Amino acid sequence: METIKSGKSNPMRKEKVLIIILNNLVGFLKNNIGKYAMLIALGLIIIFFQIRTEGRLLLPMNVTNLILQNGYVLILAIGMVLCILSGGNIDLSVGAVCAFIGGVTGTLIVNMKMDMVSAIIIALLIGAAIGAWQGFWIAYVRIPSFIVTLAGMLIFRGLNTYWLKGLTLSPFPKKFQQISAGFIPDIFSGFELDLNVTALMAGFVIALIYTGLQIKKRLDRKKQNLKCPMIFLFVIKLMLVVAVIMGFSYLLAQHKGIPIVLVIIGTLILIYHFFTLKTVPGRYIYAMGGNEKAAKLSGINTNKVLFLTYVNMGVLASIAGIVFTSRLNAASPQAGVNFELDAIAACFIGGASAYGGVGTVVGAIIGALVMGVLNNGMSISNVDSAIQMAVKGFVLLMAVAFDVLSKKKLSQ
Repeated sequence: METIKSGKSNPMRKEKVLIIILNNLVGFLKNNIGKYAMLIALGLIIIFFQIRTEGRLLLPMNVTNLILQNGYVLILAIGMVLCILSGGNIDLSVGAVCAFIGGVTGTLIVNMKMDMVSAIIIALLIGAAIGAWQGFWIAYVRIPSFIVTLAGMLIFRGLNTYWLKGLTLSPFPKKFQQISAGFIPDIFSGFELDLNVTALMAGFVIALIYTGLQIKKRLDRKKQNLKCPMIFLFVIKLMLVVAVIMGFSYLLAQHKGIPIVLVIIGTLILIYHFFTLKTVPGRYIYAMGGNEKAAKLSGINTNKVLFLTYVNMGVLASIAGIVFTSRLNAASPQAGVNFELDAIAACFIGGASAYGGVGTVVGAIIGALVMGVLNNGMSISNVDSAIQMAVKGFVLLMAVAFDVLSKKKLSQ
């Protein structure tokens, strides 16, 4: 009799477990659709173009080129998302600042034969000064950021053309070119493999660190009696992320390894991700973007926060300008056109709210990658450049519409 009872109850138990799993999965997707929407969209775009280009999109060389070609957008997006978080502010001058910094760096290195390190330090200080100049008008005089940075776009575009006398400066020393064209040496080159082992090892270490941090985070939440996703959802998410990290490192290992510019971008992502989510000044930016009056009443110096946000944007625009000039191997008066639009689009596509207070550095990076994959995929597919612009505009509109409609749904 006991065996018959257990035999009858097993299918029922399985059904109950299956229902619980499905309910948890549906609940997880509903609660996190906004968080993972663009990540899912990025995956679908990659799959679409991988099929459309007959596997050419994810060739190792194309993956490396995706990083090298979009390095400046990724750097600018990190700074731009902080401006947007502070209350929906933007910086329209970053493209002109990139070009101006390129012109200054070219003059110092090519014309004046200054050493590379000193020239880069001066360029970064000039970028900080430009950010401080614009931040003063925006934060303390309270002129709208749109007007101040539009004026900055005209000023620094004009100054760069005057500085370079309308000419292009080149070539730069090979050491400077290595910033955007160089790769980390393979310290395990003794192995007889047709792969860059350093890139594989780096991917493995990053995957290991990520796994450890996620397990620690889950255990900490359980200790505090906070709600956690079911273990199978946690494991699936972990496996997917680790697979992406290892797959990406394997593709890099098949070409030339880890680009130097990827190390720069990765370092900036880690610093700013920690800053925005784990530090008090970072939380001030979110608080200000959420409700500036309430932030002021709680004792936050909102003028100072906004000012420093634009100083930071100036420094990151300088880094992007140096990276782009290195890749171009020339300082040109025409450099930096539409860079600001790419950076702003990346932030909004990555989930930043047009009203401020909502968004993440990682989201901005995902948005920039969406734009980069669209560009690469359409270029490989020989899509007309005019159609490419239209598609990118449509994607931007849909991303912002999704944000607005989501907020309306929550408020109802």
